[in-house]
Amino acid sequence: MRLLFIRHGDPDYEHDSLTPKGKREAELLADKMEGEQLTHIYISPLGRAQRTAAATLKRLRREGTTLDWLREFTYPIRLPDTGEEHLIWDFMPAFMRSYPQLYSAEGWQAPEFIRNSGVPRAYAAACAGLDSLLAEHGYVREGNCYRAERPNRDTLAFFCHFGATGILLSHLFNMSPVALLQHYAAAPTSVTTVYTEEREEGIASFRCASYGDISHLYAAHEPPSFSARFCETFANQDERH
Repeated sequence: MRLLFIRHGDPDYEHDSLTPKGKREAELLADKMEGEQLTHIYISPLGRAQRTAAATLKRLRREGTTLDWLREFTYPIRLPDTGEEHLIWDFMPAFMRSYPQLYSAEGWQAPEFIRNSGVPRAYAAACAGLDSLLAEHGYVREGNCYRAERPNRDTLAFFCHFGATGILLSHLFNMSPVALLQHYAAAPTSVTTVYTEEREEGIASFRCASYGDISHLYAAHEPPSFSARFCETFANQDERH
């Protein structure tokens, strides 16, 4: 089975929609999706993901299924030094150095500022949502792998968000979502492709074939949006955030 995690187009966060550039990106993404054999299409309930998916659905003359657990993972923690609210990614390097357990698959929820927030419960709910859906498609979670009850070559497309994708991938890969989100960047309308790997009969794990692919933008000479970019050099104040 193949999973495609697709980030929405360049966002207009104020109106939970897409900018004009985001709409162009969504159309270019639809060009790419026309060449894919999508078995099922699932969509976050948020407007920016819905509008991104709409371009592909219209092109394919298909309908998608909205799943609440695909919404962006916006459950905050409070920084221990300032008390300010913060998401569980995009921490400063000095902060990550102070809390090495954030890199641990088993220990990332241990710090008090995460343990006492709504993050653990929300994380468990998102993972349960994914596992329930995968079970419907023939793969049942057992420990850190999946029992391949009905192995298949279906393709499931998920139109969602940067943070939500990181949360779900961390569950599939059995790693810390903080570490994954801290070190990977996915531009708007990027496509991350994950396959099941059944090296032992009846036991499936997940392997990432590509992360954050924006070849559909490059093919159309459309530069990627800045959203989810990063500060390559400290001296560049246009990138610093």
